[in-house]
Parts: sequence; structure tokens; C-alpha cells
Amino acid sequence: MDKKRIQNIVIFVLVVIFSGWIGVLVDSVLTDQPKGDTLGMGIWLVLPMLTAFAIIIFSKGSWKDVGFKLNLKGNMKWYLTSVLIFPVVTAIILVIGATTKWIELSALNLKVFVGVFLGTLIINFIKNIFEETVWRGFLTSQLIKLNLKDWKLYLIVGSVWGIWHVPYYLFFLSGTDMQAVLPVNRSIFVVVAVITMICWSVMYTELYRVTKSIWPCVILHMVEDSLINPLVISGYISIAAGKEIFVSPISGIITTILYLAVGLGIRAYRRQYNSETIIR
Repeated sequence: MDKKRIQNIVIFVLVVIFSGWIGVLVDSVLTDQPKGDTLGMGIWLVLPMLTAFAIIIFSKGSWKDVGFKLNLKGNMKWYLTSVLIFPVVTAIILVIGATTKWIELSALNLKVFVGVFLGTLIINFIKNIFEETVWRGFLTSQLIKLNLKDWKLYLIVGSVWGIWHVPYYLFFLSGTDMQAVLPVNRSIFVVVAVITMICWSVMYTELYRVTKSIWPCVILHMVEDSLINPLVISGYISIAAGKEIFVSPISGIITTILYLAVGLGIRAYRRQYNSETIIR
């Protein structure tokens, strides 16, 4: 069974890695497309989920493992946590940035920004159903069945998640948006982004494991995309030159450490809860 599961995971990972490059190839042929909304980007986003579904169907796997159920009973605190993690950590980073004068907040009109935030929630919710079904619902659930050590689970999921983004960062993401996040060349940006996603994968993975549902992760990812991306990319805050690597709300070192700490905190809770359940 494990041999077949490993084979399916390898097939899935290979498709994931090549999906973005297929999209880049398509866009190189179909050049007359709306910028930022191309067929290639659609292929990049959708193909991993279609592959996961195909593997589940043809291998006669269990849909229950994906975590489509809400599992609200006993998990409302985790749904609330998924809403609050990014706003709370972002607020901490902004306080640190304002105190050290590394972040300038004068352009932050809260009324306008809240409108932008609320206006993007639905589209980001839909988009992240695709992502979380793939990374947590399929890949994480399959790796858990292999009884891997937690650090291996985080490393594999985070690395595949990050590598999947490489074509996006190299070709789909505009240079202007990239420079707003971290003013470096695309190669360095990719390295920083992959490391960031490996660290973030602890938080996403543990939220999925503690609830056995993808929906808190979808909500977490939705809030992330609607909050920190426009905050930085749309210029609601400005970060002092050279300090982005430390306090960027998207990829700063301090920021990443805080999200890693959140993930490890959820892990500690899950392990303690599981040990207490076994004792009972």
C-alpha cells in the first residue's frame, strides 16, 4: 500500500512541478491575453487539483481524507484562529516597524484599506479552495499516512508548495509587485519565497491536522491574500530601504519567525491533546 501511495505522490509532485511551466509555454504561444489573468496561470492553478482528484479516483482512494467536511464541533476556536492569525501577526509587525521607524504608516487609510480587504475576500476564498485542497487535503493527508516525522512532512509539503510557485515568481508575477515585496532579483526572490513557504507550511499543516478539515486553512489563506498582499503591494505602507528582509509583512525574517512560532504552538497543542486522549 505504501509503495502505491509513494508512487502516486511522486506522480502528483512531478505534475505539480511541471504545471506552471506548461502554463508558461501556453502563454508564450497565446500572447494576446489579459495581463495577470492568462490561460497559462489558469493551468498552473487548476492542474494540481485535477491531478489530485484523478489519483484519488483511479486509485480508489478515500475522499474523506481530503477534509471537505467542516468539522465545526469542537473546532470553532480554530476557525476563529484562522481568521485572526494574519491580522494579529501583521499588527505586531506594524508596531515593531513603526517603533523602529522601519515602516511608514502615513499612507494607511484604514477605512479605504478595510474596503479593499473585504472586497477581495470572496475571490481569494474561491482561489484558495484550489490550493488548500491540493496542499493540505491531498499532499499532506497522503504524507501523513506514511508516518513521516513532522519536520519531514513540513519540509516536503513546503518545498513542493514553494517549487510550484517558481514559474509564478519568474514569469507570471509582475516586476513591480515583486519589487514592492522584496527589492531583489527574481532568483533571490524565489529562494526567499520557498524558505518562507516551508516555514508557513508548519502553521497550515498543523491547522489541517488539528481540525481534520481544509476549511480553516482556506480561510487562513484567504485572509492572508486579502490582507498582507494589498497592504504591501498597493502601497498602504512603505518600508525603509534594506529593512524589507526583516519586517516585510509578507516575507520578513521577523514575520516568518512569528508564523513559525504559531505553527509550532498549534503542533504542541495537537500533540498534548492526542496524548491526553490516549491516556483517557
